[in-house]
Amino acid sequence: MKRKSDVQLRDELLAEIEWDARLTPTEVGVEVKNGVVTLSGTVDSWGKRIAAKEAAHRVSGVLDVANDIVVHTASAPGRTDADIAEQARCALEWDVFVPHEKIHTTVSNGVLTLDGEVTLASQRMDAERAVRNLMGVVAVANHIRVKTALRSTEVQHAIHAALHRHAAIEADSVKVEVMDGAVKVLGKVDSWAEREAVLSAVWGTLGVRSVDDRLAVR
Repeated sequence: MKRKSDVQLRDELLAEIEWDARLTPTEVGVEVKNGVVTLSGTVDSWGKRIAAKEAAHRVSGVLDVANDIVVHTASAPGRTDADIAEQARCALEWDVFVPHEKIHTTVSNGVLTLDGEVTLASQRMDAERAVRNLMGVVAVANHIRVKTALRSTEVQHAIHAALHRHAAIEADSVKVEVMDGAVKVLGKVDSWAEREAVLSAVWGTLGVRSVDDRLAVR
């Protein structure tokens, strides 16, 4: 497949941002150089900043993304850190996939920090997703730890089994290395959607503490 030009990638990304109802096109600036996208501009929520990054990665041909978007919460006047902390607690408690009793938060100048210890890496990610779209949050720092007592070989076998169960994944093209819960994922996949499916399967495996994504999209 012929590689897309930077101009083509920029046009397609601008169209993707315009299509995404969560974003306002005038808020996000896009530059592309050698397939690497730089996002700039100012948005009014941390969730929008993440949404812009996700939009960039959905465009075929994008290799890497530098997210320089700034969050400015002028749309939430009078909202205090205490208000954000209270809403964060509610969001964690209402999410059935989050062990909220094991997680605590700290909010300072709109920066929300998550701490605690969970048994699944997916719970760590779910906790962040639960709070990142709250009004007034300008950044999320996820310091939640993942506790595991499984051997590296057990984790590796579980990941391989999960990859082979998923119809959307060409498992033979993915290589996994595990050391004390830290997983390195290597190989080539056919699309961003397949890459997301692989990472989702890895993150959801018991015993995974962290994931080093080295996957390349063909």
